[in-house]
Amino acid sequence: MGVLDGKVALVTGAGRGIGRGIAHLLAEEGASVVVNDLGASLDGEGVDTGPAATTVKEIIDAGGAAVANTDSVTDYEAAQGMVQQAIDTFGKLDILVNVAGILRDRMIFNMSPEEWDAVIAVHLKGTFNTSRWASVHFRERRDGGRIINMSSNSAFGAPGQPNYAAAKAGIIGLTLVLAASLSRYGVTANAILPSGSTRMIDSIPRAVEAVAHTGKLPSELAIGTERDPDNVAPLVGFLASEAAGHVNGQVFGSFGYNVALMSQPKVIRTIKNEHRWTVDELAEIVPQAFGPEFVGQANMPGITTNINALPDDQWVTIAEGLRAWTTTLEPYGELVW
Repeated sequence: MGVLDGKVALVTGAGRGIGRGIAHLLAEEGASVVVNDLGASLDGEGVDTGPAATTVKEIIDAGGAAVANTDSVTDYEAAQGMVQQAIDTFGKLDILVNVAGILRDRMIFNMSPEEWDAVIAVHLKGTFNTSRWASVHFRERRDGGRIINMSSNSAFGAPGQPNYAAAKAGIIGLTLVLAASLSRYGVTANAILPSGSTRMIDSIPRAVEAVAHTGKLPSELAIGTERDPDNVAPLVGFLASEAAGHVNGQVFGSFGYNVALMSQPKVIRTIKNEHRWTVDELAEIVPQAFGPEFVGQANMPGITTNINALPDDQWVTIAEGLRAWTTTLEPYGELVW
């Protein structure tokens, strides 16, 4: 018996990498899976039915139920077809996991409109397309549902990925909207910042160094390690299950064997005046009131630092072999000028 027995899932980008691992785990937990993957290259070019077909065969050979879909998430009508395929094949849709993605990295001053549009179309518009049609089905059924979206820590300011970062930040915003809009129908929506050595990592310059030293790509070296993209799947399985019915509108990080709950944007300091601020007043008070921490790039433990290297006093032991990192950061409150 699996925690998802009788459920039906649609996973986009499930032919390879993180999506493939998610599709496998959902099937292992009892869900029937629509495996969507266009089979395009990393930059979104071309079509190949092989990746989706391979994942489906692997699931069926392992005793699960799955069917392939090779349409593009960028196509609004095709996204409707994906949801309808789940309904026609398995009778309904309970779980939507949006993973499909491409990369076209450049610095902002070198990026073309076409490179911007292509990445936004797959990540952000693609997530909208599938979520829009899934939400119609969930609203009509009024029997709950799960939407789990892949964002990225790049959303917080990856310099060479303006298109990707903007799309992934947009996915967080869209996820919060879905959570607020659909909760009345028993639907939850959450986002994950995943990590893992996939073909995206294989495309970066460091991958060439890895091949030179080991003869293997990073994705090959990652199997069974903290960098294995399959490490993301258990968190998705949990969020898709009944046990997570109360979890809604949250952003999680999945980094190796670590699972992090990300903070929501919140006010940490406020300055108040009895009249409209002048530029000179703000120039004087802002550095004093907000302090040096508001200048520069945010440092996010678990993303830009090694979370395992944080001091012992920032950890709480839950059980043998299990510990949780807790932050001591608190809102600063309000300052009156």
